[in-house]
Amino acid sequence: MQEQDYILIGVFTLIVLSAGLAFARTGRSMANFFAGGGNVPWWISGLSLFMSFFSAGTFVVWGSIAYDQGMVAVTIQSMMAIAGLIIYFTVARKWKEANVLTAAEYVTHRFGVKTQKIYSYLFIAVSFFTAGSFLYPVAKIVSVSAQVPITLIILILGITIVLYTAVGGFWAVLATDVLQFVVLTAAVFIVIPLALDEVGGMDGFIAQSPEGFFGLINSEFSPMFLVAFMLYNFVFIGGNWAYVQRYTSVKSPKEAKKVALLFAGFYLVFPLIWMLPPMIYKVYDPGLVTTQQMEGAYLMMCAKALPIGMLGLMIAAMVFATASSVNTTLNMMAAVTTNDLYKSIHPQASEKQLIKVARWVTVVFGLGVMGVAMLVPYLGGIVNVVLKVAAVTGAPLFAPILWSLYSRRQDSRSVIITSILSIVGLALIILILPSVLDYEVSRSMEMTLGVAVPVCMLILFEIKNRPVLSGEKAPVTIGSDQEVEEVERSGDDTAFGIKVISIATGMIGLIMTGLGIIASKGNEMLVAAGIIMVLMASAGLYFGKKKSKN
Repeated sequence: MQEQDYILIGVFTLIVLSAGLAFARTGRSMANFFAGGGNVPWWISGLSLFMSFFSAGTFVVWGSIAYDQGMVAVTIQSMMAIAGLIIYFTVARKWKEANVLTAAEYVTHRFGVKTQKIYSYLFIAVSFFTAGSFLYPVAKIVSVSAQVPITLIILILGITIVLYTAVGGFWAVLATDVLQFVVLTAAVFIVIPLALDEVGGMDGFIAQSPEGFFGLINSEFSPMFLVAFMLYNFVFIGGNWAYVQRYTSVKSPKEAKKVALLFAGFYLVFPLIWMLPPMIYKVYDPGLVTTQQMEGAYLMMCAKALPIGMLGLMIAAMVFATASSVNTTLNMMAAVTTNDLYKSIHPQASEKQLIKVARWVTVVFGLGVMGVAMLVPYLGGIVNVVLKVAAVTGAPLFAPILWSLYSRRQDSRSVIITSILSIVGLALIILILPSVLDYEVSRSMEMTLGVAVPVCMLILFEIKNRPVLSGEKAPVTIGSDQEVEEVERSGDDTAFGIKVISIATGMIGLIMTGLGIIASKGNEMLVAAGIIMVLMASAGLYFGKKKSKN
């Protein structure tokens, strides 16, 4: 990278950090700090869900698979679109109808405090590993581009993410997610034609690609894996406590469904766009062989194709987009700890005291996540960590709670037994026995077992607990007067959020326009993207001002 790239990384970091810190004023209450007061526009929540989910693995995990195996990486991600569509028709509205601040609050009312605490501890423990696996690819991107030790990058990025998440809360997460989506989308649309120019255009790319590179499936990622992965993502996107926030923070069940539909639509379109750069780099440089090398393929293509300055902006956007999953998970971990654990011990705690605890909890968990991220290279690389942790913990942790939204036959005993036995059994089969007995479980079998084991146990309990358990409560609408008041008071925060997003987008648009004027290549695309972003920012300021008057 050149000096201009480093300058733009610094400028973009300041813009994102300032946007996040601007929401310090919105932390009036728990409902606002963790759910945007229940009045977040559905399109903001949907964009945030998309960014929070896709960013964790797109550039490093799926990017390395796209480089190594081609179009199958797109097929894998298209399963998330199907999962999102199923969520649209099923659980999205159910979460909003439950009228809760967090999924843990639903567990409390449905199964009792003891069950809620067990699930909260499990969720927090697993979240350390998932958030750590999210932070690692962020650091990997910067480490590859700047040739700086990855441990130092993890510390710097971790502290930055923790700072704006702890201060700005849920609205800081939402606003930075939307900003990163706009910038990153513009950058990727610029890098693709420039990357194709490096390999002789689309015809050259197709002609020089390895045999089978455009196959939709292969032996490692078989149809069985894809079906299991789709079911896993239905459970994960629909039941992960961090993502449940996106359905509960909007105004109505109808808008909660729109959140899921927007997510599905984006995952139907964007995977091919995101995966083209590392696929093109396979043609440009087919010599990457190790996992560590292939994890950097996405960035290497950007470094080769983008003009000076734009590379820095692209890297910054990639970094903070990928960091979206970290801040989402940290915010949810803090919500569970503060709202569902600390508050149960100190029921008389004031809102001011709870917000203070939430911010300090975010800091403490952030430090733990940084530690886990540093261990990822010693655990077989990010692809191995993400897929194995997903198989072992995803469905076992979230499927029982999702199931209970529809069934009265599951009680506290059945959901706890299902989760704990499934996690222990899958960890034994997938993580421990292969190293002890020297055998390997295929990707397809890992994902299939990860979904099948908890689902089969839930079916058994469904049969065993007939007729309906008389001692268990049906799925309920619980809510509180405070939450209703927060919805009424949060209109100003929504208008303020749109204003912050618009100003930050406009600033980036002006920077991109300036880069287009002085760039050595891609001038027209840079200027066009910059002007579009400025126009979007102007429209956002207009509608935000109009909303604040209403």
